[in-house]
Amino acid sequence: MALEIAGKTALVTGGASGICREFVKKLVAGGCNVTIADLNSGPEDNGAGETAQTSQSPGQTMFVQTDVTNWDELQNAFDKTIERFGRLDIVCPGAGVFEPPFSNFWHFNKGTDTNASSSFKTLDINVTHPIRATQLAIDAFQRQKLNHGVVVHVSSVAAQAAVLPAPIYAASKHAVSGFVRSLADLERSLNIRVNAVAPGRVKTPLWTADKLEWVDEDAEPWVTTEKVAQTMLDLVTKPEHVGGTVLEVGVDVVRSVQELNDPGPQGRGHAATNVAAAVKNVYGLIEENFGV
Repeated sequence: MALEIAGKTALVTGGASGICREFVKKLVAGGCNVTIADLNSGPEDNGAGETAQTSQSPGQTMFVQTDVTNWDELQNAFDKTIERFGRLDIVCPGAGVFEPPFSNFWHFNKGTDTNASSSFKTLDINVTHPIRATQLAIDAFQRQKLNHGVVVHVSSVAAQAAVLPAPIYAASKHAVSGFVRSLADLERSLNIRVNAVAPGRVKTPLWTADKLEWVDEDAEPWVTTEKVAQTMLDLVTKPEHVGGTVLEVGVDVVRSVQELNDPGPQGRGHAATNVAAAVKNVYGLIEENFGV
């Protein structure tokens, strides 16, 4: 089920920055209206939350301030979208975090992940939010009786890797890829396509100064946000990318990641050759935070 985006409406969480902001641009340029559901509006919204329709951008955008871990606020983003644009055809639960200090496995009880919270914020954002957004998307598609719908998730090459310095992040992306594959049959049975992009290293605000130390930027090229966003658009519009597809995006290669016996990330844009220092730091954090 390939879906033309002109005249359609999308909801993109995390759409104010990074990969998802680039995806929003491509959707709007193709004539798709887009709700950007994020904590803060992006710079191109001029602080007003809307971008007016122009000849260069035939679609329209609406910003809805949203904490994706708050289910009432997430529901509100869906409701506002249908109220404003009259329909919803595409959902991208793209908001995510890269195991920041406030929700980091090795920063034991020093952030929001405490006994009082009884949760891991990284998992709330990276796993629970996309699962709930997919539920809301399927519900909206069925209520509208449009006989179509697409959900595009953001996984990662970390879903094929062991990442000692960021194990919650790696687990969250394994979860996203597994979740997407589990919903593959929805395209055949309900014409609802659920798939995912799995980028390599993309230089977005998630790569904070401490994590940039993992990468030799002179020797290791970054995957561009434009290439990832184009692949996300292909997941919506191309018939061969059926439900359950997970597309890895590297500098040189875009390929389907197989469920079993996959060879692992291919081409450039995946390595972090300086990560050994971060691995060493893990053991310092264990000594500092555990067993004391």
